[in-house]
Amino acid sequence: MEESKAAAKLVIITGMSGAGKTIAVQSLEDLGFFCVDNLPPVLIPKFAELIEQSHGKIGKVALVIDLRGREFFTALQESLRSIKEDYTLTYEILFLDATDSTLVQRYKESRRRHPLAPNDAPLEGILLERKLLEELKGHASQVIDTSALKPAQLKQKIASRFTNMGSGGISINVISFGFKYGIPIDADLIFDVRFLPNPHYVETLRPNTGQDADVYDYVMKWNETQEFLTKLLDMLHFLVPQYKKEGKSQVVVGIGCTGGKHRSVAIAEYLGKVMGNSETEIVRVNHRDAERDRP
Repeated sequence: MEESKAAAKLVIITGMSGAGKTIAVQSLEDLGFFCVDNLPPVLIPKFAELIEQSHGKIGKVALVIDLRGREFFTALQESLRSIKEDYTLTYEILFLDATDSTLVQRYKESRRRHPLAPNDAPLEGILLERKLLEELKGHASQVIDTSALKPAQLKQKIASRFTNMGSGGISINVISFGFKYGIPIDADLIFDVRFLPNPHYVETLRPNTGQDADVYDYVMKWNETQEFLTKLLDMLHFLVPQYKKEGKSQVVVGIGCTGGKHRSVAIAEYLGKVMGNSETEIVRVNHRDAERDRP
């Protein structure tokens, strides 16, 4: 008896113009994905039919969808609904984003015009596009903020996520950050730890980060820290399976303090140590702002 083949996997790459979709599709192509750039959303069901008719010869597919207006968004929603109801392949949405100021700077450097504002300043098109994509972003399986990422870093991030696509697990990305530098725009959950005693005011600790043992131990020694961690872990252990149940492949947890150097870093390090003990949970820790004021 012939064994049933695993369902094909489809990644839909979308997001803000200038946020790195070209790099993303190149990265997935390097991982063995069959890639199609700028496919009209209305053609997605037809493409899904072709994938299933390949009888497993096409197993990993990435489609880049550029939304140029409201009619495209409507077509995309209808196409995704058709995939769920009529086909066996599974899909997820990779949404690439960046801050408005970053996108404006990229347009200035490339001297390109924004597709939604060919005769106006890039910011006008960016604001309109962000409004059009707001709902779609909420349905994304993964959002990547490329504002501070170099092309090689974005490729590495995508490779890390999609190399073992289909394993059925979920990635928990813990990001420490400083509120004075802005909240990570790709975070699903934000926790503010500025209420904890601040090592910044201890002269011997100030130059170090929460990755250093002396700062880490200082943050961890307080009763309020331990009570907070107990409640935080209880919440995360409840929420992560719910996200997975809804089809999310990644949860981004932001831990913020004032400068993103001491308290948030220590808490993020702790979460990295105690979470992800099961085979279906992968935990990655990233310290966005810890080195900002290093000489």
